[in-house]
Amino acid sequence: MIYLLGGSGYVGMAYQALLQRKDIPFRNLRRAEFDYTDTAALTALLQAEKPEFLINAAGYTGKPNVDACELHRAECLFGNAVLPGRIAEACTAAGVPWGHVSSGCIYNGARPDGAGFTEEDAPNFSFRAPPCSFYSGTKALGEEVLTGRTEVYLWRLRIPFNEVDNPRNYLTKLLRYPTLLEATNAISQLDEFCAATFACWEKRIPFGTYNVTNPGQVTTREIVALIRQTGVSHKDFVFFRDEADFMHQAAKTPRSNCVLDSSKLARAGIALTEVHEAVARDLRRWRSGLA
Repeated sequence: MIYLLGGSGYVGMAYQALLQRKDIPFRNLRRAEFDYTDTAALTALLQAEKPEFLINAAGYTGKPNVDACELHRAECLFGNAVLPGRIAEACTAAGVPWGHVSSGCIYNGARPDGAGFTEEDAPNFSFRAPPCSFYSGTKALGEEVLTGRTEVYLWRLRIPFNEVDNPRNYLTKLLRYPTLLEATNAISQLDEFCAATFACWEKRIPFGTYNVTNPGQVTTREIVALIRQTGVSHKDFVFFRDEADFMHQAAKTPRSNCVLDSSKLARAGIALTEVHEAVARDLRRWRSGLA
């Protein structure tokens, strides 16, 4: 039995679909039915039911984007920094190994040599390395809270996308936003992310932190070119002049645009599709239907 927290969210639903496809028994622990933010209650439940593994996909991202986190700081801090610590305490007490969906948005830019940040690099877009968004600051704190914990995976997700039209999908955002920001990023194909992270447990690779992004880096303009090439949209995409223009016109808080190195995961025997290939593939099989 696998326990899943945050199963009703964008990432959590993808985990549910993965476990269903693999015919693996799981329990989607919903807060409406059980308050898993209560450490004592969660500990007692885990000790009683002894799940084989727990996946934490719960957290606070803000809707429609991280700007909302600036308005709901208490909820953001609790969901991203406090809750992981409580889950860690419960899992340690019950002897349950687990995985935590973290974020690569605790970085900005690239390493001095232009390469992607590795798991060993200290976050440079956090409360300890400002300026940053409140969201990124809390995600970095969430990782700090888990420092020294054993039997836990920290999986860094970045800008999820797949072929299904959805307000949380990066490709949908590019299609819907009236003006785009040109940036270079590492991004994560959502279904590959879930499969790769669960494979960490299936293959019993060493616990620890992993950047789970599709290999390589991609620019906003490259994705726009692929959108046009695949025929998903031929609209005239408009771009901000620069990041300063973006911040002046459209954003309340700075954005993380960064490149991550996912070779640690590859060395463990878990590979994702190269980023340009993954984006092009999903656009070729694009499933529209956003209301």
